[in-house]
Amino acid sequence: MNIQEDPIHAVELELPSPPVPVANYVPVRQVGNLVFTSGQTPTRDGILTVSGKLGRELTVEEGQQASATAALNCLSALRQHLGSLDRIVSVVSLTGYVASAEGFADQPAVINGASLILERAFGDKGRHARAAVGVAELPGQAPVEISLIVEV
Repeated sequence: MNIQEDPIHAVELELPSPPVPVANYVPVRQVGNLVFTSGQTPTRDGILTVSGKLGRELTVEEGQQASATAALNCLSALRQHLGSLDRIVSVVSLTGYVASAEGFADQPAVINGASLILERAFGDKGRHARAAVGVAELPGQAPVEISLIVEV
């Protein structure tokens, strides 16, 4: 699916198939006009596209690509839940976790990959509050995990 299929989006970004939960949770939960995504990793069809830690096996640029892929997975889950990304009034918040080697401190640069995707897709509506957190490990040796809160 292309984000472009929704009339407000003039950019071409390929959305993957909606992610399938791998444990006991739902991909999206709506409370009033806020919609929360579960954390998404850089997978395609359930397969991790890249693994490893930033600052050891992966460069900042590779981490940015991974965080962009994870953000697209969040958008795919949102689209499945909402029926259309046009319902999104704004991206409120992004939380990004970065599997980091000891001494790695460029988590914000890595999570910029996800932030830039959201701004590209939604313009000013895609600008958001954000946290970029370094962690020792992520599920399946994923390098990043992204979750979003959006307003509808």
